[in-house]
Amino acid sequence: MNRKLLLSAVLILTVAFSFSQTKEELQAQKAEKQAEADKFQAEADALQAQIDALPGWRVGAFGTIGGSLSGFNNWYAQGSPNNNSGNIGITFNAFANKIEDKYFWRNSLLANLAWVKFDDRDNPTDDDSFRAGTDVFNLSSLYGQKLSEKWAISGLMEYRTTLIDNFNDPGFLDVGVGATWTPIENLIVVIHPLNYNFVFADNDAAFNSSAGAKIVADYTRQIGAIAFKTNFSTFQSYEDSDLSNWTWTNSFSYTLWKMIGVGFDFGLRSNQQEAANFQGVPLADADNDLQSYYTIGLSYKF
Repeated sequence: MNRKLLLSAVLILTVAFSFSQTKEELQAQKAEKQAEADKFQAEADALQAQIDALPGWRVGAFGTIGGSLSGFNNWYAQGSPNNNSGNIGITFNAFANKIEDKYFWRNSLLANLAWVKFDDRDNPTDDDSFRAGTDVFNLSSLYGQKLSEKWAISGLMEYRTTLIDNFNDPGFLDVGVGATWTPIENLIVVIHPLNYNFVFADNDAAFNSSAGAKIVADYTRQIGAIAFKTNFSTFQSYEDSDLSNWTWTNSFSYTLWKMIGVGFDFGLRSNQQEAANFQGVPLADADNDLQSYYTIGLSYKF
C-alpha cells in the first residue's frame, strides 16, 4: 500500500512538472512570436508612412451608428404605460485629399443625423413618427498652391446646413482666399482675411450675408485602432459681430473587432442669427445660448 501511494505521488509530481514545463515553454514561444510580430508591425508602419508621404490621392471614411428601440405594455410604474419609443443616430466622416509636390486639394464631408420617436398608444392624437433630433451637414473644399513646406496660398469653399428639416434654410456658404499653414502633419490651419459669408434663408430679418475673415483648424489622424477628427471653423464678420459664428465638431472611433468598434461624437456652436430666427426676435435681442450635440454608439470603419 505504501509503495502504491509513493508511486502515485511520484506520478502526480511528474505530470504536474510536465505541465509546468509545457506552460513555460508555450509562454516563451508566445513571447518570441510576439517580438517577431512587433518587429513586422513596425516595418509595416514605416512602409505605410512612406506610402502616405507619396504624392496622390488619400481617401478614407469612418462613422458612428447609435440606436435603441423599446416597447411597453401596461407598465403602470411610468406615466405612459403603453408606448413605443426609439432613437437612431448616424455620423459619417469622409475625406478625399490630393497631395502633390506643388499643390494640394483637400475635401471633407461631415453628416450627423438622428431621429427620435415616442408613441403613447393611449393618446391617439400624439405624433407616432420618427422626428429629427440631430441634423448637421458640413462640406468643405480647400485648394492650395504651395509656397513652402508649411505655407500655401489657398482658396476655401465651406457649406453648412441641415438635411432632414429646413434644407438650406438656413444655409451658410463661405468663399474666400488667403493662406494655409501646416505646422505639423495632419494639422491644417486656414487663415482667410478675404472671405464672404453667403446666407440662404427665408427669414431676411434674422439672416444677412456679410464680408469677414474665415479661420479653420482641422486635425485628423489614425493611430492604430483609434481614428479621430477635430475641426474648428469660425467666421468673423467685418460688418457686425452679431453676424459672426463658430462651430467645433469632434469625432472619435475605436475599432474593437475587424471594422466594428465604438464611436463618440460631439459638437458646439454659437450663431446669433440662428438664435434670432428660432426665438422670433430681432437679431440684437436674441439670447445666443451655446448649442451642442453628442452621439454615442457603434462605429464602422470604411
